[in-house]
Order: sequence, then C-alpha cells, then structure tokens
Amino acid sequence: MSSTVKKTPGQNLRKLEYSPNENPLIQPQEIVIKRRYVSSGTRRDLADPDTGEIQAAAVIRVIEDKDDEEFVKVFSAGVAAAYQLNRTAQRVFQAVLDEYQRTPMKSGFAESVTLYWFDGGISGRTIGMSEKTFQRGLKDLLTNGFIYPKIPNIFWVNPSLFFKGSRVIFMREYRRKSKEAAEKDTRTLDIFETAT
Repeated sequence: MSSTVKKTPGQNLRKLEYSPNENPLIQPQEIVIKRRYVSSGTRRDLADPDTGEIQAAAVIRVIEDKDDEEFVKVFSAGVAAAYQLNRTAQRVFQAVLDEYQRTPMKSGFAESVTLYWFDGGISGRTIGMSEKTFQRGLKDLLTNGFIYPKIPNIFWVNPSLFFKGSRVIFMREYRRKSKEAAEKDTRTLDIFETAT
C-alpha cells in the first residue's frame, strides 16, 4: 500500500521527530510535486493491485553501461530531476549518496547513513559547501522523503532512492489527457487571458 506524502514547507533540524526502531520510508510513497506525482517503491507489473486491472503501456528501453563513479552521478542526477530538487538539494543528495556508498552493508543492504559534520565536511571529508548550505539541502531531502531521522546524525534512507545495486531504470510515463481535463485547461487559460 503506498502512502501519499504532501511536501511540507521545510524541516526544522532542531525539532526532528525520530524513529529509532523502524524505517518509515520502506513503504512505497508518492510525493506531490507541482502538477505531477513522483512515486517510489517496488512494482512487479503494470497491474493495479487493488482491482487487478491490467494497464497497457508502450515501453521503450535504452541500456547504457557506466563505470562506478559515472553510474552514481547518473543515478543522482536522474533522481534529482524526477523530484525537481534545487541545486543545493542536488549537491547535498550527491554528498549523502557518496557517504551512503561508503556505509557497510548488513544483511545485503544498508538501511541508514551517518551524517556527522566536522572539519568542514561529512565525516571530516570536504564536500565543497558550508555547513549552512548542507543543512538547507538536508532539509529538502527530509521534506521529500529521501531520508528520515533515526537518531541524531543518523538517518534512515528511502531504499528506492539509495541503493548499492548495479542497475537503475528511470521511467517517464505519459498519459493522454481526457477530454474533460483538456477542456478544463482551456477554460482556465481563457479566464487568465481575459483577466490580463
């Protein structure tokens, strides 16, 4: 069952609600971003799990091989684009993703990442930004469900957005607008044009 998460204006890093025993990002979720949804989670087919209705779709697939460093950059850029992260949040996501890649796995995966800020960077490694800039980007990652506070300086990660696998698929689905929605868009446009 997926849950819809509505973006909040921002997170207060001093007043975080922690979840030390359970990762709330395990469940698939949808984030509302402007006029579209970005969903994350595991899907096995194109059938509606509630009704069993089969959804038909044309799929075009392109496969490219990338080295480790390039793969992480492509993955980070693809996720940042899907969630429409601003430049600061993109840079922080890349830094957190790099730190996650260094995190040892337990039982085949790493469920959290430790983010200690000292000596001008994460775990003493410089990341090319100030602590304030890092905190601004971290707030965006919290707001968008990328990470969730476990305990101070340790965050659960959304397993759909942080992984150590060797493959990633970015998929964009286009849906044909219904006639009612298209007419509503036209009427809205007419209202704005006559108002100006």
